[in-house]
Amino acid sequence: VVSTQSTGKQWYQRRVRESSGINAEYGGWTAEGLGSLQARCEELALQPRGTRGESGGQTGITYDISNKHRLGYSEVQLVQTMIDGVNTLYKEDLELQKKHGL
Repeated sequence: VVSTQSTGKQWYQRRVRESSGINAEYGGWTAEGLGSLQARCEELALQPRGTRGESGGQTGITYDISNKHRLGYSEVQLVQTMIDGVNTLYKEDLELQKKHGL
């Protein structure tokens, strides 16, 4: 679970500026299907990409999760969207892992 302490926010601010994404493992979402993960990320203003880049495809259970929006929002808004979204996806992934017996 991502921390919202100031050091955590500083790390995420740097990550948002540098690459606009983080790598996360989602075994439950992978079992549920990429379409389900994409739809959920859309609701959270995020986008999942494979670890090989935007059009390079996804390998295993690791996804590059990034903000859907990058322009027109403050760093604080982008960081908070990322923190909230990744925490939500993580909690839901745990439930999906149980559902799929992972």
